[in-house]
Amino acid sequence: MYQFEPYLTVHKQDFRHCVIIQAIYLEEGPTMHKINPLIYLLAFGHFITDWAQGAIPALLPYFISTCNLNYRDAASLIFANLFLASVTQPLFGYFSDRVSKPWFVPLGPVLCGLSLSVIAFSTNYWVIFFAVMVCGLGSSVFHPEAALMVNKISGKFKGQALGSFSVGGNAGFAVGPLLAGLCAYKYSIRGLVIFGLINIVAAFFMYYHMPSILAQAETADKEDKEASPGGLQNDWVSFGKLFILIVARSVAFTLCNSFIPIYWVAVLHTSAATGSFALTILFTLGAFITYFGGVLSDRFGNVKIIKITYLIMIPAMFALNHTTTEWLAMLLLFPVGIAVFLSYSPSVYLGQTYLAKNIGFASGITLGVSTTIGGLVAPFVGHLADLYGVASALNILWIMGIVAFAFSFFIPEPKNLL
Repeated sequence: MYQFEPYLTVHKQDFRHCVIIQAIYLEEGPTMHKINPLIYLLAFGHFITDWAQGAIPALLPYFISTCNLNYRDAASLIFANLFLASVTQPLFGYFSDRVSKPWFVPLGPVLCGLSLSVIAFSTNYWVIFFAVMVCGLGSSVFHPEAALMVNKISGKFKGQALGSFSVGGNAGFAVGPLLAGLCAYKYSIRGLVIFGLINIVAAFFMYYHMPSILAQAETADKEDKEASPGGLQNDWVSFGKLFILIVARSVAFTLCNSFIPIYWVAVLHTSAATGSFALTILFTLGAFITYFGGVLSDRFGNVKIIKITYLIMIPAMFALNHTTTEWLAMLLLFPVGIAVFLSYSPSVYLGQTYLAKNIGFASGITLGVSTTIGGLVAPFVGHLADLYGVASALNILWIMGIVAFAFSFFIPEPKNLL
């Protein structure tokens, strides 16, 4: 094999009297490129939004003991948190496509932070129910507009940019349970006010830098119009197929987020604090896995990464659901993290590409609904847990993996990505 500058490789294979010379492009390995610094600011906004969202499941054991709830009532709090976000997030995305609302980006974290502050001072079930609904609303306000901005200012490395942005959310889901667990189980539940204080300060910082983000987004819009004089097109059929995978991923995400603390207590017989710590480990792993999911999708293709994700989901979820050993369950959090998080950035990118004319709406579905629609099944799974036990109820996780893996063969790689 002989290499020639810059990208030409010549292979010689001698089959008796024949010499075959083939020229191919020398492939680059996975590369991490420098991305727009403002994306990190939006990623931090994602962090402070989702650390409030992530705190709620970690507080379920506290609500169960303090408010004397059963599993169904506790899971209904997740339903309250996620149902409103599931319904409103695509609507906010739809309006973002038509009239940009940049103030949604700082408003979302403020609503999420204040809702946790309210929970700090109440043990009334319906007050908590309302507060977690407001937190879900804050999440739905933030995600579509922020994801639309990331798409516009990220240049050609959109997979890596969306991966970086998504890392902020997953890091929030990692830190949120840890901080909430410390407040509820070690120090004082009143400590939840820190979510409100930090979110308000950070939201002001994002608002201050919003003019720079909007200026770059406007420049990107002009470049897109020049690059596509015939106008952008939507592929609703492909997006509909992708939506099946989004639902499967959402169910896996929500049930892991909601029931891992409960599973650790009820099945593995650990403390509630250990259950919160397990959730933190999962989302810490998820932050790294999400980022590299974006990098790998830029290199190998989005559809291929999605197929690998759901193939791993089947044995990972089955194994976790059938272990009663704490140390083994902790080890299994790594493949479970791959199953839940690796496809996140590729799915968002595919959704935005399939619906190129409605990126905000696509973001509302892929970025927001992917972590919320699973909340619709949480009360049902909670009811099954009351009847048959937590482990039996969570068999739905590996079953969803089988369904998603089958459907992953029907989604196409967009032509402009080939």
